[in-house]
Amino acid sequence: MQVLTDGINRFQQDVFPAKAELFAHLATHHAPSTLFISCSDARVVPELITGTEPGELFVIRTAGNLIPAFTPEADGIAASIEYAVTALGVRDIIVCGHSACGAMTALALNQDLSGAPAVAKWLHHADASIARTPTPGDVSALVEQNVLAQLANLATHPSVAQALAAHKITLHGWVFDIATGGVTDLTEPSVALSA
Repeated sequence: MQVLTDGINRFQQDVFPAKAELFAHLATHHAPSTLFISCSDARVVPELITGTEPGELFVIRTAGNLIPAFTPEADGIAASIEYAVTALGVRDIIVCGHSACGAMTALALNQDLSGAPAVAKWLHHADASIARTPTPGDVSALVEQNVLAQLANLATHPSVAQALAAHKITLHGWVFDIATGGVTDLTEPSVALSA
């Protein structure tokens, strides 16, 4: 906990004063251009990976960067997606998976999740990802197929479907490689965004 307290002190003494004008603007303006959906994994930090400032990304983080397909029941993920698209008017949505994902590893290796029933139930949102992966046990392939499957789930949300139909939004599927810092755009397969 002391590390966090020290971090707050450094933020207040060093970072905030240097960005006081930005934070004064953000106090009354919230207009991110991008919805960034990533894994909850602590090694994946969207703002760090993309080099963005506070206020530029609207971030949703879930275990395995899973996005349940739309259902009429309200949930926090669906509400956040709808808010980003309809209220904030984001122009891009990125679903970002990553190397060494614990959720995808558990699924690829068929690990016993009986001790974590909520996790096991949540990971059923990746059933289509598993079905799409040609080689069972291939974590990297599952990570990629999961990003593509989650993009398909995302498009089932009415706000996203409407924005896509009106050409107001673009969907992107990325995979972040923790060891190298590389980002691959799966929606543009020949594009490595960094090495």
